[in-house]
Amino acid sequence: MSTLTLTTWSLEMTSPDDLVPAVVPGSEITISRAEVPSPEFSRFLYASVGGDIHWTDRLSLTREEWVRQLGRPGVETWVAYDRGTPAGYVEFDPQDDGAVEIVYFGLLPDFRGRRIGGHLLSVGIARAWDLASRWPERDATKRVWLHTCSQDGPTAMDNYRRRGFRLFHTETESKADTPTPGPWPGA
Repeated sequence: MSTLTLTTWSLEMTSPDDLVPAVVPGSEITISRAEVPSPEFSRFLYASVGGDIHWTDRLSLTREEWVRQLGRPGVETWVAYDRGTPAGYVEFDPQDDGAVEIVYFGLLPDFRGRRIGGHLLSVGIARAWDLASRWPERDATKRVWLHTCSQDGPTAMDNYRRRGFRLFHTETESKADTPTPGPWPGA
């Protein structure tokens, strides 16, 4: 099996004032929260968005593991729709120290390059900052952070920086080049 060099960048915002919202791409694009946790829908989004960019860490999870992850207080999934069709999503997970991690973000392949990603990320960041208004048991958000890597889409890092994220850590490692099934199996 071949190996590849993977670089992972961690980025953060420490104030809601850091957010630089993207232009709204058009009235046909809507973004709403998936208020009812659905392992099937979340797995569809995960496999469909990440299938061609090597997202594999959740593919082996059981339905029960998906239920546990999605059912934790403050875990939210926000979905972009193009005239009713899912176009992409952002999922975040709050931590106990007032940090909210954007754990997954991306668009299905057919929706990339249409300026939807900047808008979806802007909405996701804003909702991460006001998370405690929907989850009173959670601490107020003090920091929003994420990581991206050299296997993510070619515009990911630029989008994060344009929205106001700042780099705080870089890590490089060698890892096995694991083929991904693409968006179809399990989608």
